[in-house]
Amino acid sequence: MRRLWKGFSSYTVIGVANTLIHWQIFFLLSVAAGLRQAASNLAAFCVAASFSFYMNALYTFDRKVSVGGYLLFMAAMGALSYGVGHAGDLWRLHGLLTVALFSALSLVLGFLFSKYVVFRGRNA
Repeated sequence: MRRLWKGFSSYTVIGVANTLIHWQIFFLLSVAAGLRQAASNLAAFCVAASFSFYMNALYTFDRKVSVGGYLLFMAAMGALSYGVGHAGDLWRLHGLLTVALFSALSLVLGFLFSKYVVFRGRNA
C-alpha cells in the first residue's frame, strides 16, 4: 500500500501551487469575464496543468517530459475538468464548490493516472 502512494506528498505540494493558479484563473474568467463554469474550468485547468505536468515529471516521478504524455494527461484530465464545470453549470453550483470538487477529484485521480499511465516505465 505504501508503494501505491509513493510520491503523493510531492504531488500534493505541486498540487497546491496548481490549485492556486487554477482557482485564480477560474474566478477571473467566470466572475470578471462572465464565462460559463465549464469553459472557465477548462481554460484554468489547461494553464495550471501545464505547470504541474512539467513539475511532476521532474520532481515527483523523475521522468522525461514527452509530448505524447503531456497530450494524454491534458486530454484525460481536461475532460474531467470540463465535465465537472459542465455539472456546475447544469446544477447551478457556486463556482467555489465547482473548483473545490474538481481540485479534490484531480488530486487523487490525477496522481493515479499520472503514476500508472502517463509516467509509467519511462525513465529520464
